[in-house]
Amino acid sequence: MPLDMSSPQATPVRLSAQEALVGAMVVMSACDGHMTDAELATMSRLVKELPVFSDFHVSGIETVTEIVLNLLGDTDGLDEVVALIRDALPQRLRETAYLLACEIVAADGDATQDELRFLQDFRIGLDIDRLVAGAIERAAKARYQVI
Repeated sequence: MPLDMSSPQATPVRLSAQEALVGAMVVMSACDGHMTDAELATMSRLVKELPVFSDFHVSGIETVTEIVLNLLGDTDGLDEVVALIRDALPQRLRETAYLLACEIVAADGDATQDELRFLQDFRIGLDIDRLVAGAIERAAKARYQVI
């Protein structure tokens, strides 16, 4: 449900679990100020391939992107987005959200300092154990190694 920006008070946003997972990818991609073609392609591929998105259409990425980018424009936008994602996900899917964020970082090669800082904040916001997060990060990095 997108924000109604024409009203004096914007309607609060609620995301489904699948939208929250897409939101994790979008906010990760946008946290450094730009979304690359590689990141966008990775989002589309993951939505098409992963079982968690079996009944989610790839066109929903655009809607979630609009919601996330609108929220990021707020003063505390990043915190709002992380809270929105966390609140929409059951505990068992928070590691999935973190994994998807790591996939986006790994998709276009080297992680920027902004991305690494955001990943740390995202891990804390999702209440993911540091060792679990390290394993997820390493697995994502390993998947995108080149020869």
